[in-house]
Amino acid sequence: MSKVVILGGGYGGIMIVQELLEHIPHDAQLVLVERMPYQGLKTEYYALAAGTVSDLEIRVGYPVHPQLQMVYGNITDIDLDRRIVHVSQQEPIAYDSLVIALGCTDSYHGIPGAADYTCSIQSLSATRRTFQQINDIRPYGQLSIVGGGLSGVELAAELRESRKDINIRILDRGNSVMSAFPGKLQEYVASWFREHDVEMRSHIGITSLEPGVIHNGSETIVTDVTLWTAGIQPVELVQRLALPKDPQGRLIVNEYHELPDYSHVYVVGDCSSQPFSPSAQLAGAQGKQVAEVIRARWQGKEARLGRIKLKGVLGSLGKKAGFGLMGATPLLGRIPRMLKSGVLWKSKRHFG
Repeated sequence: MSKVVILGGGYGGIMIVQELLEHIPHDAQLVLVERMPYQGLKTEYYALAAGTVSDLEIRVGYPVHPQLQMVYGNITDIDLDRRIVHVSQQEPIAYDSLVIALGCTDSYHGIPGAADYTCSIQSLSATRRTFQQINDIRPYGQLSIVGGGLSGVELAAELRESRKDINIRILDRGNSVMSAFPGKLQEYVASWFREHDVEMRSHIGITSLEPGVIHNGSETIVTDVTLWTAGIQPVELVQRLALPKDPQGRLIVNEYHELPDYSHVYVVGDCSSQPFSPSAQLAGAQGKQVAEVIRARWQGKEARLGRIKLKGVLGSLGKKAGFGLMGATPLLGRIPRMLKSGVLWKSKRHFG
């Protein structure tokens, strides 16, 4: 029997499960280890935090199959030499093949107080707590978002539609919101924010945080709630692994998404070193390829993988406007927002 253990039921992990179940040999077994009894669609956590969608709308159930075993609990350790995974309040799980698809957590860049005095949208539980803190902001109170990339922008726009009564500001260390994108797209997003009374501040170098206070060097910025969207890193369990990593702390893998020193141990998503920015789309593409490798090895063959090609980026500005980047071509307005809604609809039905 071949036993494949998948750690994490996010976009990469669930893609592997779905792909393998379509062509699984009778003597193979899949084990999916997760904390939650359903997948949370992480690309929509910003809307949950803002209160514009319900918790139920961004849940997707896991597949039910006689050769798929679900194990619920916190993963406490991975023993790569003994091929064992330790899960809280569970017997250790042995594997023949292992997939590490555990996602990411916030990176606070060593800034004092950042972890203690900011909210997160990196997990479903954290996003629920963030929603409650936002919901409790008094009318005309101040909400600050640290980070003007895709997550910060979508969060700010959704919050403006949800809470027209509060002051919203984005603090970013770059020249503009969405500074990694073409100028035309940056200006479109900035124009939307100016029209909707969202304050944007650039060249901010946060030195520390205290309750209700953000320190920008010698400047004191007062806030009621602060949301952190200024960087990610692999989860703490992956950080502990004494294996080769890139400067972002992601595990180095070979052309099969496999740890070079541990055959049949694959890494996908935010924990894997790739020449792309982390995204749900990338995790899904890696998941497809890992499933292809595992299926080929079940058959005693060697997989031939092509180069991963991503389709582009889509973002939303509330429910009626959006933006996208397809290759070098910016998309602005209602069409990219409709495209993103279509991608979400497809994700719910494909994975569900």
